Amino acid sequence: MSRILVVDDEPAIGWSLRERLAEDGHAVEVAASAEAALETCGRFAPDALVLDVRLPGRDGLAALPDLRSLAPAARIVVMTAFGDLDTAVRALQAGAFDYLVKPFDLERMATVVARALADAAPADGASCRTRAPASGAHLVGTSPPMQEVFKQIALVAPTDLPVLITGETGTGKELAARAIHAHGPRAAGPFLATSLAALAPSVIESELFGHVRGAFTGATADRQGLFELAAGGTILLDEIGEAPPEVQVKLLRVLEQREITPVGSAVPRPVDVRVIAATNRDLTAAIGAGGFRGDLYHRLNVFPIVLPPLRARLDDVPALVAWFRDRFSDAAPQVGAAFLAALRERPWPGNVRELRHAVEYACTVARGAALEPDHLPPAAAGEPRATGSATDAALAGAVRAWIAARWPASGAEAGDLHGELVGLVETALAEEALARTAGNRTAAARILGVDRATFRAKLER
Repeated sequence: MSRILVVDDEPAIGWSLRERLAEDGHAVEVAASAEAALETCGRFAPDALVLDVRLPGRDGLAALPDLRSLAPAARIVVMTAFGDLDTAVRALQAGAFDYLVKPFDLERMATVVARALADAAPADGASCRTRAPASGAHLVGTSPPMQEVFKQIALVAPTDLPVLITGETGTGKELAARAIHAHGPRAAGPFLATSLAALAPSVIESELFGHVRGAFTGATADRQGLFELAAGGTILLDEIGEAPPEVQVKLLRVLEQREITPVGSAVPRPVDVRVIAATNRDLTAAIGAGGFRGDLYHRLNVFPIVLPPLRARLDDVPALVAWFRDRFSDAAPQVGAAFLAALRERPWPGNVRELRHAVEYACTVARGAALEPDHLPPAAAGEPRATGSATDAALAGAVRAWIAARWPASGAEAGDLHGELVGLVETALAEEALARTAGNRTAAARILGVDRATFRAKLER
């Protein structure tokens, strides 16, 4: 039996966590403030703390150092309903074992606590500390998918692991890379970003690895490449899927041997640089088609981060609009409810980048007046608004096509088309709901309109 201290000022949450964790045989006490938690730590000696950030008086993160001094071996799980990137980084810097966003499934919390108890606690939070957060890398959002991204950035930033950031065009892959750099131990070093798709195949090796005098026509002097220029810092290789085969071989050597060989030279040079790669392509499909090396993929994909498309985080639209408006318009026009509703109806194939341009356009047209739907630019050709009738019609068409492909030739054979189709739909619903709620089963079940126990049973099936 382990001792667990829950620190939360909401009685319902404290009670629920105490009951659920007690089911696993733990001794659980609840404190409603940081001050009460410090008093309890002195006599209870918890093996784990479940700590809320927003508390009356002193907040949870501010109290973390004192709590650790009273219970140095305790694992700490931080929870909050108001998380952002800085909150996630602060929590992990202070030595938190994990970071959960409310609302969360009680089963998920129980699993995290079990992992925390099974893992040996360090004497202090040094292994999780990084430099103080730097400004300049702004990822805006509070939706569950973005909370998961913030947590992943906070986890990987203090390390030197290669990171592969994937996501559709315009989702903010470079911003995520800059945030990893800014919150890591290389923050004082350079951050260099290059798009491999924008470099001509004839110069890409020279740009990345440099060249020596006489290496080719026009090479009148030695020239450092981006890897050497980024020494002590971070290099972002955007559109990594566009790297030619010969460059992929050299990149693999950089990752495995931490050295580069300039064009025209036979002498390798050591490099000290963190590598982050980004792509909007499916690299696993490219591997299957022979267009990308599997060994390079696995060296880059040590810590993957997937950025959600804007359509999966529409709750962030108001915050994103306010952010872009404040940076584009000195007048800071009001944002009408109809304007936000119109934004939520669009499909946004260009994601956050397209939204930014739409807000800039609207601010220009509105000339200081409140932003309204008629201030938006027209939807691009071939990109109809994502109205309910259009999406419903598309779904109905897909179902008809599926039935046509599966319908027996005789029309009278026994089968279970209904069960197969329902199974496919339920699987897609469950996967999409979990993706959009960052794995929060309780939130996913509520949005789908099913009982949590029923949803859990469906997931098990």
